[in-house]
Amino acid sequence: MWKYAILCPLVLLLASQPGWALEPNEILVVGNSDNAASVRLARYYCERRGIPPNHVIPLSLGTPLRANISRADYDNRVAGPIRRIFSTRKDLGHIKCLVTTHGVPYRVGQREPMAGYDAQLKPLRQLLEEEKLAIKEMDGKGQTDSIAYRTRQLGVQQIQMDINRIMGYETGAALDSELSLVLCSVYELYRWQPNALRNPALPQTFKTLMVSRLDGPSYGIAQGLVDKALVAEKKGLTGTAYIDSRGLFGNDAYSICDQSLRDLALLIRLRTILPVQEERTAALFASGSCPQTALYCGWYSVQKYVDAFEFAEGAVGFHVASFEAVNLHDPNSPQWCPAMLKRGITATLGPVAEPYLHTFPEPKAFFGALFDGHCLVEAYYLTLPFNSWQLILIGDPLYTPFPKFGPQAEK
Repeated sequence: MWKYAILCPLVLLLASQPGWALEPNEILVVGNSDNAASVRLARYYCERRGIPPNHVIPLSLGTPLRANISRADYDNRVAGPIRRIFSTRKDLGHIKCLVTTHGVPYRVGQREPMAGYDAQLKPLRQLLEEEKLAIKEMDGKGQTDSIAYRTRQLGVQQIQMDINRIMGYETGAALDSELSLVLCSVYELYRWQPNALRNPALPQTFKTLMVSRLDGPSYGIAQGLVDKALVAEKKGLTGTAYIDSRGLFGNDAYSICDQSLRDLALLIRLRTILPVQEERTAALFASGSCPQTALYCGWYSVQKYVDAFEFAEGAVGFHVASFEAVNLHDPNSPQWCPAMLKRGITATLGPVAEPYLHTFPEPKAFFGALFDGHCLVEAYYLTLPFNSWQLILIGDPLYTPFPKFGPQAEK
């Protein structure tokens, strides 16, 4: 149920407030030593971004390109070696960011059920059946509007969550999201953990690492994420911003997300010189209707990419929907992440399993952080609600499409 990291003086020294304006020497690049292309990409990225060559971390993860790694293999072949590197190399105390590369699995399996789970489950299952029966009786008596009825419903939900926790359900995660907490001493492995970097002004009780991924349906696409980011930084990001809301209004989570998209369109007009086009109905942008796409954010077409976009070099965008990075390596996948990467987007994000809406970065906040001059990975971690969960960031973490301060602005 609990994840343990190596407790050592170095890890304790790392517990400090994070600084921003990420530097190349603050990055470690993770490659699969059994996959020549993965190591080649790691070295290529270091060369292009001026990252010290001894910041490549080779891990033995098997030759075949694969999406999944078991929880045990993650602990033994990924998390364990990385922790040992941090505990033995005294020159890495300043590291803020990890980059995973094409060839490193991107999804970690769930943990095993807790020890002695049968004995723990028996009373919970009995209580669950009793509560369900009580709710059914209240239904028959027309008591569905009563406080007691709603209380019992909440109780049933909590009992089911306790059962799921014991069984290890919803303990799988995106590998990159789990790596954010690789230096954390102890945390519960069930669903998600709050992202400490979202509030950088608060004291950081442990080191949270930012993690981004250079990956996609092919090696060439993964390498191109670096090249296109550098071109856009040199020439400037140009094109049109396309924002696809749904016309929802209210106080529920879906309406709030929809409002954030409309607010984002306004923010782009206020903060950039990019023209903005909006789709404010339940429809999506039609196929071929979005030339020279510089920015994109919208929803909600689950695993049904619409080929509307001609992405400019440096384009950043994401689609808010479930399962959009499950088949990241499939060039024929209709999911939004692999499809957008194949069509030429430079940076995106998406879930490798059901994430729940509230775990996405808020669109207005994420792009707002980019407009403030933060690089890609900083904007993501300033707005990401949770770690040890299902979302991955795909792109060059140093990519700064709107440089305004620090070393990136001087390039």
